[in-house]
Amino acid sequence: MAKYEDLLVEFESYGRSADGVKPLMQHISDRLHDEMTRYNWVGFYFMEAPKFEALVLGPYAGSFMPTLRIPLDRGLCGAAATSGKTVVVNDVKADPRYLGSDLVKSNLVVPIFVKKSEVKKKVVAELCIESYFGNTFPPPEQKFLESCAALVGRYMEQEG
Repeated sequence: MAKYEDLLVEFESYGRSADGVKPLMQHISDRLHDEMTRYNWVGFYFMEAPKFEALVLGPYAGSFMPTLRIPLDRGLCGAAATSGKTVVVNDVKADPRYLGSDLVKSNLVVPIFVKKSEVKKKVVAELCIESYFGNTFPPPEQKFLESCAALVGRYMEQEG
């Protein structure tokens, strides 16, 4: 758990001096990929403007080429974006929504929100992590990654 806290402090600190959201996302992707040995691919997707019918690839780090564009009605990324809830699948073969590599065993997708008004929040991006290992994302790991996504969301609110 100390590693989670240390990384969050680092990300907060980096965010204060980052030159935009994409450098912050790249830093988080690189550091999570480097520090969390079971994270074989870490990346971000943005909601595609202006229609918001798909997600488009943003900054990432990892060992394979990701999907460049994901319609909202497809995949685990689409499910997270449309539901507004974190999607955790610790055995992707058991979930027909999974679209990626046969090497991947676990996948987690966290929606990133910004406040559109005082009441509503809007999904604007996602943090996606894939692992070649099963059962990579127990509840403490999910909570940590949701904190990483919330940090990016706060940064995007300030930026935008």
